[in-house]
Amino acid sequence: MQTLALNIRMNDKLVVIIGGGAVALRKIRALLATGARVKVVAMEIHSEIKVLEDSGMVVVRVGPYMATDLDSAFLVIAATDNVMVNELVRGEAQKRKIMVAVADNPSAGDCTFPAVLRRGDLEIAVSTGGRCPTFAVDVRDCIAGYIGSEYGTILELIAAEREKLLTNGSSSTYNTQVLRSLANRLITELTERKELLP
Repeated sequence: MQTLALNIRMNDKLVVIIGGGAVALRKIRALLATGARVKVVAMEIHSEIKVLEDSGMVVVRVGPYMATDLDSAFLVIAATDNVMVNELVRGEAQKRKIMVAVADNPSAGDCTFPAVLRRGDLEIAVSTGGRCPTFAVDVRDCIAGYIGSEYGTILELIAAEREKLLTNGSSSTYNTQVLRSLANRLITELTERKELLP
């Protein structure tokens, strides 16, 4: 199934995660990095989630899932080890027109989480559309061997040049040509330096 690759500004948006285990913890870490507000609902809570709650980084309700848990949610993640509960969460979220990800059945939800490689503000996302998340992680890790932190530095240089071009009123076609030329030169220089290393 084809999906839309999209970056969403999550700052201060509420994400409700139903489930409190290792899968929920991985999602929480990714979400907190974006500035999202996270609420966790589960019968049992992973010890690291408890630490995050104690530090005020997440809100936790220990207890069974209730439909009202989804109130005001921007995104819902069904991450329990109970297929029936995950299905209830999915159904309620879709009824309310809230985007939902289903950990144990990605094709049932509206979205999946890609494996992301970050180099400064440069993000490279690898997705299998939920068909095989571990393969996405393997591909991301392979790419990581080629794309080092220096690519984040290159992005900073190009972004600074873009700001200058935007303020002087140059045409967008000219700007694109200048930025692509700069990017190609910097990447070529970087590649040549790597080839010279023993």
